[in-house]
This record gives sequence, C-alpha cells and structure tokens, in this order.
Amino acid sequence: MARVVTRTPRTPRTDADAFAALGVATVHEAQSRQGLLSSRLVPRQNGAAISGTALTCLVPPGDNWMIHVALEQARPGDILVVSPTSPCDDGYFGDLLATSAIARGVQGIVIDAGVRDIRTLRELGFPVWSKTISAQGTVKATLADVQVPIVCGDRLISPGDVIVADDDGVCVVERDAASTVLDAARNRAQDEERRRELYASGQSSLDVTPALRRGLEERGLRYE
Repeated sequence: MARVVTRTPRTPRTDADAFAALGVATVHEAQSRQGLLSSRLVPRQNGAAISGTALTCLVPPGDNWMIHVALEQARPGDILVVSPTSPCDDGYFGDLLATSAIARGVQGIVIDAGVRDIRTLRELGFPVWSKTISAQGTVKATLADVQVPIVCGDRLISPGDVIVADDDGVCVVERDAASTVLDAARNRAQDEERRRELYASGQSSLDVTPALRRGLEERGLRYE
C-alpha cells in the first residue's frame, strides 16, 4: 500500500543551507568521495548552487500524481527528489508545479526522469537537475510512496538528508553525518583557498603539496 510519511526528521536548516557555498566537488571530497549522484542528472541552467533537505517522492512510469502529494508535505528549504519506480523519460515536472514549489519554499528539483517547460522554469529561476527534457505529458492514476528512502541517480537518499547541487552535479549527505561533513568541507575549502593563493603566486603544486613530489619519487619518476 502506498504511503506518505509525515513529520520526517530533517537536517537543521542552518547546516543544510551552509553546504551551497561550499559546492558539490568540495562536499564530495570532504566525505571521502561518497554520495555523488549519477552524471546523467544534468543541470538545466547555469550558475545555480543550492543545498537543502531532501523531500523524496517515487512516481510510477508516466504518472506525476505523487509529485502533487509531495509538494503538500514541503517545508521551506526542501529540495524535491524524484525517482520513477521503473525507468521513464516523460516530462513529469513543468512550470505549474514549479510555481507551486516556489510558493511552498522548495529550492529546486532533482529528478531521474524528464522535465518540460524548461524555458519557463529558467525564467522562474527554479533550479532543475534532470535525466532529460521531454514534452511528453503524464497522467494521474497510480499511487506511490512519498517521504521514504529512495534511490535516485544510483544513490540511496532518505528524507531529510542534505542535497547539494550546482553546475558540477548533485551530491547527497546523510542527515546523521551532516554536521561532521560540513566541518570537513569547510576545512577543505579553507585549505583550497590557501593553496589557490600559493598557485597564483607562481609556486609549483608539487612544492605546495610535498606529498605529491614524495609520491613521484617513491614510484621511481626520474628527471633527466
């Protein structure tokens, strides 16, 4: 039987929002290169960088009924994460649903399927990461689950996990690990800024990070 889980715990918004400024690549590296969603989920705009809590939704093939149900459960700061129960490229999400999502404080959508009305979505400033773009419409006939753990972009995502999305793709951070990963990502960002300044001054990356040079020597690289 299909179900909607209400009152699901979410990562504190102050933590969830902080990931956006750090970016997908830094967050991915900070959690030991874990959590990156499939590269088939492509940003449909340039320059958007968001982070927030996962609002999860399963949808039957060619049926977007449950997205309407999911948006009823939305809280400000959520990111809608949608996955079909069987592979489908139909256009599940368009400008009308985006208008509703914006009004309810949803920051964007990550969907392992299609979206449509893409020009209007860009004009609305509603960020989208999707498998494809398709004008194919959907019906409203079959139930599925909302706010349960789902697989999207080949990664397990639970309600309330942190979603980080930008031009590099999408990454998930488990809710229970969010605070630890946030600290690690901030430390990594500070270290990258230090190295960036040294690189800009002309110093070699092999000298800025001595372990790189030592590794070359240990593996037998010779300069002639």
